[in-house]
Amino acid sequence: MPRILIIDKIHPYLATTLSQQGFDCIDGSAWDKGRYAEEIGNYDGLVIRTKIKVDKEFIDKAINLRFIARAGAGMENIDVAYAESKGITCLSSPEGNRDSVAEHCVAVLLSLMNNILRADKEIRQGLWRRDANWGTELMGKTVGIIGYGYMGPAFAQRLRGFGVTILAHDKYKTGFGDEYITEASIADIYQKADVVSLHLPLTEETQYYASKAFFNSFAKPIYFLNTARGNNVDTLALVDALKAGKVLGAALDVTEYESFSFEALSQADLPAPFKYLANSDNVILTPT
Repeated sequence: MPRILIIDKIHPYLATTLSQQGFDCIDGSAWDKGRYAEEIGNYDGLVIRTKIKVDKEFIDKAINLRFIARAGAGMENIDVAYAESKGITCLSSPEGNRDSVAEHCVAVLLSLMNNILRADKEIRQGLWRRDANWGTELMGKTVGIIGYGYMGPAFAQRLRGFGVTILAHDKYKTGFGDEYITEASIADIYQKADVVSLHLPLTEETQYYASKAFFNSFAKPIYFLNTARGNNVDTLALVDALKAGKVLGAALDVTEYESFSFEALSQADLPAPFKYLANSDNVILTPT
């Protein structure tokens, strides 16, 4: 019976379905990282999310491995080229969470534009500041979507009922415009966008894509969303843009500091840009 090691918390449906098809699924989500390297030679398949980096050294120990399955879109924590050179098939599931991510984008955008978190906190403290917490309507705004693979179209589909203009830009994809979506250059988005949402993979090209130059390129102040990869955004550049009013509000479901175990750090040990975001009432932070 082929053996599959599952090292991250994955919905139990996966293991149940694989078991019904004759696979022996082992839950290794509670193991320490050293044990994975020790045990991987005994397995035919590996299912991961982001818990470890599957590099050349790790792959060399996986002498019986036939596939690596990533429960998610990005493959940046896997040395795909080396794995495939060893005859190991690499799989991802980029469509798996597109609906939930798209709905999350809508939720945090509306929360930002309507000051929901700030107003809720103030009311709990006995403050009734109605005028100070008036929101901004999404209707009539221009939303720029950067990256149009799986997540971008799902977000665009959910925006259709809000009366917005949707501009979408993808450097490596064309011909996707329709009656709801306008295919746009990045220059168009810089000039026209009121809201910008990143939906990019993490590559050498997209590392710190949202840089100081990026934020300075917009003609209008923007609301900024990132539910893609933490390192797509230079956090310090985002902080500077927030301070300067170039970014009116930001929602981040990922941060470049994710390699830190926040649960184990004191508030004093957190990076200064992150502390600024954490203390800003126009920033929403959620765990990926």
